[in-house]
Amino acid sequence: QVQLVDSGGGSVQAGGSLRLSCAHSINSEAYSVGWFHQAPGKEREGVAATYYATGSTYYADSVKGRFTISRDKAKNTLYLQMNSLKSEDTGVYYCAARVGRWPNSVPEAGDFKYWGQGTQVTVSS
Repeated sequence: QVQLVDSGGGSVQAGGSLRLSCAHSINSEAYSVGWFHQAPGKEREGVAATYYATGSTYYADSVKGRFTISRDKAKNTLYLQMNSLKSEDTGVYYCAARVGRWPNSVPEAGDFKYWGQGTQVTVSS
């Protein structure tokens, strides 16, 4: 069974940076992995994702140019580098994985089977 442990959240001022990490047990290229953001009382939404087999990536419009998804294959770790953070980025971030490519143009929470426990990000002005 796929296991994921995400970490790296914290409190930062607007304009600051954080790097989230997701240590996972995936050693196959046939997986998609991604990061999802959930604000209090709101639905979980895809932020960034990548399909290991092809290297294709997705970024939500709201984070393009600010966030970067990457991997360290040797360490079985997925990262989300978050720069120029805004108050609207506040919330819980989850890493997630699924077998194969997510089926639609955007990754949706319901497409992913395996989840980390979440890590809190708070951005203050």
